[in-house]
Amino acid sequence: MFLVLVAAGLGTAAAQDTEVPGEKHSVMTNKFWANWFVSGGFDFNAAYSSQEKCPNKNPFSSDRGTFGFDVAVGKWFTPGIGLRTKFQGVWAKQVNTGNLHPSYKYWNLHEDVMFNLTNLLGGYDESRLWNFIPYVGLGVVRNMSRGGRAYNVSYNVGLLNNFRINNHLNVFLDIFALAAKGNMDGALNDGWNGYRRLEARHYDKIVGLSVGVTYNIGKSTWKKAPNVEALIAMNQEQMNALNAELESQREENERLQQMLDAKIPGGPEKTSVIEKIRIMPLSVFFDIGSSRIASRKDLVNVKELVEMVREEDRKIVVTGYADRKTGGEAYNRKLSEKRAQAIVEELVKMGITRERIVVEAKGGVDTISPFSYNRRVTIHLQ
Repeated sequence: MFLVLVAAGLGTAAAQDTEVPGEKHSVMTNKFWANWFVSGGFDFNAAYSSQEKCPNKNPFSSDRGTFGFDVAVGKWFTPGIGLRTKFQGVWAKQVNTGNLHPSYKYWNLHEDVMFNLTNLLGGYDESRLWNFIPYVGLGVVRNMSRGGRAYNVSYNVGLLNNFRINNHLNVFLDIFALAAKGNMDGALNDGWNGYRRLEARHYDKIVGLSVGVTYNIGKSTWKKAPNVEALIAMNQEQMNALNAELESQREENERLQQMLDAKIPGGPEKTSVIEKIRIMPLSVFFDIGSSRIASRKDLVNVKELVEMVREEDRKIVVTGYADRKTGGEAYNRKLSEKRAQAIVEELVKMGITRERIVVEAKGGVDTISPFSYNRRVTIHLQ
């Protein structure tokens, strides 16, 4: 935290609008009541019983398949790790033979640990359209029909696919499977029911597919942790660039002042100085991602230019730029326009009418070095 405060202190007051670089795999901790969700859906499940002698293995046949529903509530503790409590039921098949496969009622309540592999491997992105989330869980399952009323431990696995609609709403596709002791389906003639070896044949199993919606309660996004090293380097580079530019402007200001002191006010010599400024435009610099002037000292030379041409009929051309290495084309075009408008407002405050100001926005460029110098507005006479 101390390093973050130091890095933030290196920026100027204009840093309120600055785009701060973030870590790919690290986020800021949210409050406990953030990142909760509820979900509900309908499922189709197929049963594979421990006692069955059914030749038809097709999960979509009426021998095995039936419909149910599920509801869940959960919380993401990080973008990659979450817990979920899920209730599912309420119909399944007791598969015995090809002609004997009655339905029964059951419920399965389980706690799942979810792993959002998309965020864990690809980094957090709140605008990502699809998230792939395997999970494992333990629970309690109970048969509510045909004497199979014993409680059993259920073992649950699945592949949850979330498809983003907006920050609060997802559509999900959940491929799931559960297994429990062989008496789960209540079959009376189950020779494997008491078999204690850890073989799949001992378990009653249900596999299925669930489709539904998830609603994220309250705050559902995460703020990326700042990349401290990149932030310090970025601010140091900005400070070096600004200091170099200020020193250059100071020297140029002193040179122009000496020239003006040696000339007769209003004479042809003054005109030559103005022509010199027309050829050498003034620059005002901005922080990364910001349309607020980085240093008010940059306006000193602008004000002197305004004083010299206040009574002139010349137009003042204001041209905005952005750094092409930061942001897309549309974003940089809009940012360069905002920067130019910020200088227009300063000129108006200094007494220049808007009719005398020509505004241009060049978008993202990489024409001067260091690249932070491209985050600027130039002012020259037309």
